[in-house]
Parts: sequence; C-alpha cells; structure tokens
Amino acid sequence: MALISANFLLFFLTISLSSPSILTTSVVEDLDNLKPPPDFNLTITNNCLRNPDLRYCKATPFDLHEIFKSTIVASHLCNISNNPNCVESFPKIDLHSQPKIAPLYISFTFFWKYCPLTILSIDLSNNSLKGNFPSEVFNCSQIQQLDLSHNELSGDVPVQNFDHLPNLTFLSLSYNHFSECKISNKNFFKRFNTTSFIHSGLLPNHKKFRIKAVLLLVGFPISVVATVAWFGWLCFWRPDFLPKFLQRKYKFTPSTLKAATNGLSKKNLVAKSSTIGIYRGILRDGNEVKIEIYWETISRESRRRFVEQCKILVQLYHKNIAPVLGWCDNRRFRAIVTKWIDGENIETWLSRSAPQWKQRVKAFIGIAAGICYLHEEWPEVGYDLKTRDIQLSEGEPLISRFKFDHHNSSTKKIYKFGVFILEMVSNRRPLEDFERGEAGFVEWVKMHYPDNLENVIDKRIKRTGHIVHEATDAIGLGLMCTDLSSGNQPSWDHLSNMVSNM
Repeated sequence: MALISANFLLFFLTISLSSPSILTTSVVEDLDNLKPPPDFNLTITNNCLRNPDLRYCKATPFDLHEIFKSTIVASHLCNISNNPNCVESFPKIDLHSQPKIAPLYISFTFFWKYCPLTILSIDLSNNSLKGNFPSEVFNCSQIQQLDLSHNELSGDVPVQNFDHLPNLTFLSLSYNHFSECKISNKNFFKRFNTTSFIHSGLLPNHKKFRIKAVLLLVGFPISVVATVAWFGWLCFWRPDFLPKFLQRKYKFTPSTLKAATNGLSKKNLVAKSSTIGIYRGILRDGNEVKIEIYWETISRESRRRFVEQCKILVQLYHKNIAPVLGWCDNRRFRAIVTKWIDGENIETWLSRSAPQWKQRVKAFIGIAAGICYLHEEWPEVGYDLKTRDIQLSEGEPLISRFKFDHHNSSTKKIYKFGVFILEMVSNRRPLEDFERGEAGFVEWVKMHYPDNLENVIDKRIKRTGHIVHEATDAIGLGLMCTDLSSGNQPSWDHLSNMVSNM
C-alpha cells in the first residue's frame, strides 16, 4: 500500500478514534469534501516510482482526489479487518458479520478501482447483502479467496469475469438467491468445489432439462426421424463428423478422403501412374496425410487380403517407418492413408544436397533398423526401398510405401536393400541410367569393384582415407546383398551388425 503524508495520518487517527468500529455515513460527505494535502502529489509520484504496478499509477486521468479518498478508506478498512502492520501490509478485507458497514464499503467504487495489490482475501459473508453480485471485487484481480456466502444476493453471476481472477482458489457463493447458470458454464463449476454453491441457486436443475428432453422427443417425432437419418448418413459416408468414440478406428470412407483432397483435385495430386494415384490431403481433424489410391478393380478375395494386410500396417510402430493411419476398402475405391511427411525423399536429397558420407551412413543405419524391425515383428509386410519412395523427416529416413503381394521373400528384400546401399554410395538411378534397370546397375558396380571404385563413389563426397575405406565396405556389402547366384547373401542379424559398424 502507498505511503501517506503526516496530515493524512492525523486525519485517519481522528476517524479511528471517533468511530473505532464503524465508518458512518457522515464520513462519506467528509470524504467528498476533503482535499488532499499539499505534499500528496509528491507522495503518490514517489510511490509510483518505487512500484509502478500500483493501480493508481496506471489511472487515466490521474485523479488525486479519488486516490486520496481510496487511501483513507483502505487504511481504515485495513485496521477494522484486524490486519497486522497496517498500512504497509493489507492481506485481507474482513467484513464478516458486519451488516451495517459492509454495504457502505462496497459502495466506495473509488476504493475498488485502486484496490491495493497486497489484498489476497475478501470476506463479505453473513451481511444480508441485497441486490446483484458485487462486481467491484473483480478489480482486485490478484485475490485468492472470496467469500460472499450467507447473504441475499440475486440475479446473474458474471461467470466469465472469473477468468480475470486467475489466482482464485477458494470461492463461496452458498446461501444466496442467484439465477440458475446455464449448463454450458460447466467449466466454472469444475473450477471450484461443489461446496462453493450450496443453496446458491446457481446449480442447473437437471430434472427440468430432462423434462424438456422428453417433451422434445414426444412433440417433434419428425425431427427425431430426420436426426436418425442424418446420423445414419454420417456413419456410412462422413464418419469424420461424428464424435471420436463413434468413429471406426482406421477405417476411412471415399467421401472422407475426397473431402480431404478437395475432390481429388489436381492441386493435391503428388504422383500418378496407371493404377496408383498419390494425393496430399488434410483430414477434418487437421491431420495432414498422404493418400495412396489404387484404381484397379480386384476380386472380393483380394479385397479381403487387402484389409487383412492393412490391419497389420496400422500396428507398425518404428521411428524409421511412416505411420499408417488407416485404409479405405470400397469396391471401386481402395486407399492407404499414412501421415504426411514434410521433407525431401532420398532421391531428391542425394541430387540437391550432396550429403557427405556420415549423413549417408545415418540413412543406411535408419533404413536397416526399420527393415530388421519388420523382419522380426511383421515378416509378411512388403515394402519399397527405392530412393524416391523413402522420405526424410528431421534427418531420419522413413519407409513410406508398402506392397501387398506374396512375392516379398527374404531373399528379395535383402536384394532390394543391397541396391539401396549402392544407390546411396553412387547417386545413380538404376531405372533411369541403365537399360537393364537394377540388374544392369548391379553389373556396372561389379565391373568396377574393387579396382576402379572411384568411378562408383559419388564424386561429391569428400574423400579421405577412412571414408574411401568405409565406402568400399559399403559397396562390398551392397554386392553381397545382391548376389543371388552364390547363396552368399548375409542373414538379417549379420546385415544389421555390418551396417551398425560402418
């Protein structure tokens, strides 16, 4: 609280001695007629310099008369509330069971306007107060406790204004006659204990609302039927509009995916072939996704296998595997929905960024870890290891395309990983740079191994002795993985150890 002048202290003592227990209505007239002492402006200025957070320091216009009256009332209120060390410390306004003076203090709007920052508790209980909720207390935004119980207050409680009292932990509005709150104000009731509202009139009458619900069902059967029909339409066509607990987990409808891609617009098309279209979309919940749509018509048995495989994909959980969010298995519209990964694919990364050897080794290790996870936990899952189909997310490579055939043997998977390693070392494109595709690419590497590896290793890699040695080992491992004739392919465990030791 602000320091006050000697003249003011004398005035305060006079009031306290003449009326120690109450502040009579004659004082209201005296306060209005009283003028601040000559040095009061200087006192207030010094106070604001010491503590610019004082409320009257921010007042515009700067009304010295109001500020002076508020300091007088604050000092008297501090004393009758039995606060220690007045006026330097003023933690509590205690007007419990003082019905003669409590209304008077509430009427002093100038006091509440400049409410001292030290006040943490306000007790106005058991005073037979009438009228509306005393909104003046909201000016004391720092308070922690507010007790207005056992009064005769009525009308609406300004529930939203309690957001301006972030420190308020104790509230009692019990035994009043307030108007019933709306059910939409449930967060207000959750914030405080139920004992805060005993016989306050605030708690919603659930019985009354149940009666209204019954009348609605009886009086408007057509609306009910329409609602059911609308709900059924949502279930089959747009379940994303339903609450989460009513939605079928992992299952998407064509309408949902078309809405996510703006009607499969060209703007959302990422890649397309004769049988597959890849789109970027945004679901209704805000998740950005990649939608891989398969256009070909398949048999009922193939659809069943497709769904069974999708049920496996949504269970995959590894940092080097793109999360699969679900699928769509409509007869003419099949799709896999995965999380959209911001960032480049490996092919673009190799071409544009010219990553150095350590970064490429990190990609080897990440993809090897993802493959080993799939081999150990889900060996039936096929995947694509082309550099254009492996995404980078925050430096981590992610397997993001999966296959649904029965030809993904362990031998073939190891072969594909070997081709991936050779691509990473050489930055060559098997399908684009060689007539025979992957087979021609592997033959080209064998032709230069081990004597002319400078023609295989990406020329943009900074070549030191140990890097050339590690790159040579990587090429050797890649050729070992692609050796289908001699049976020298490494096992998964051996492969994992060799990659980890690069």
